[in-house]
Amino acid sequence: MLILSRWPQGVPMASKKPMPDQSTHDPEVRPKAACTHWSARDHLRILAAADACAPGELGALMRGEGIYSLHLARWRRQRAEGELAALTPKRKAAPSPEAQRQTAELARLRRENQRLQAKLAQAEVIIDVQKKLATLLEITLRAPPTDAQD
Repeated sequence: MLILSRWPQGVPMASKKPMPDQSTHDPEVRPKAACTHWSARDHLRILAAADACAPGELGALMRGEGIYSLHLARWRRQRAEGELAALTPKRKAAPSPEAQRQTAELARLRRENQRLQAKLAQAEVIIDVQKKLATLLEITLRAPPTDAQD
């Protein structure tokens, strides 16, 4: 008697798994989880909450924040060394009156420089047109007088 099977010969039946049904397979590509980065303010907030936790509540806090005990250990060490305090944003002081005057002067000089560059470009175009016109009309241009010839 000949038995036809879709399973390869020599493979025990217990290890034979049916092929997955293609109709239930989800071909949708799921997005990768992005790495989470916490600011120094978040570090300090989470550490304060962890320090205030009762012994059984720390695990729930870590799961809720998506962190591991390694994070807490590292952040506690950084807090003890003062690294987290150094990362907190500092409020900028108002610029001094002298700095404000220098900034205004710099802006004025930049505007003047742009205006003069535009004027120079216009003058160069006019000079080029005059040279071309002189060449077309076969007019010889004299060199401008200098003080040494007087």
